[in-house]
Amino acid sequence: MERMGFEWLLGSVLVVFLISGCGGTRPSNLGVKDNRLSPCPSSPNCVSSQSDDEKHKIDPIRFTSTPAEAMDRLKKVVRAMERTTLVLENPDYLHVEFRTSLGFVDDVEFYVDGSQKVIHLRSASRVGYWDLGVNRKRMESIRTEFERK
Repeated sequence: MERMGFEWLLGSVLVVFLISGCGGTRPSNLGVKDNRLSPCPSSPNCVSSQSDDEKHKIDPIRFTSTPAEAMDRLKKVVRAMERTTLVLENPDYLHVEFRTSLGFVDDVEFYVDGSQKVIHLRSASRVGYWDLGVNRKRMESIRTEFERK
């Protein structure tokens, strides 16, 4: 009986969350400032190639082509993925929203550093605390596809 109460409560919270919308509000702190993407929050639902701490750290994507060619290849990879919305595009920066099948939104940013021949990346959930490793897995998938192209 106690287990059934927990399941009912969890189900009710999920329904309310889905009805009220789980996309959250687009953060205002995104973008590149002084050649850096915004730092990750303390929660474990964010990864960044410019992070100093291990729980958020992920390697940047390396390239050997020109920065423009690298950006074109990156855009092809991202556009081929499901439930993506390109929010902002500059010659060295992309902001993309990824929406999960349940409607959760993750903000993903890419910054092409031509002098270092790397694409810095940041992926963060808008709402919640844990993401079950979804942001890290997505970024590794993007890296794999980028290297194939």
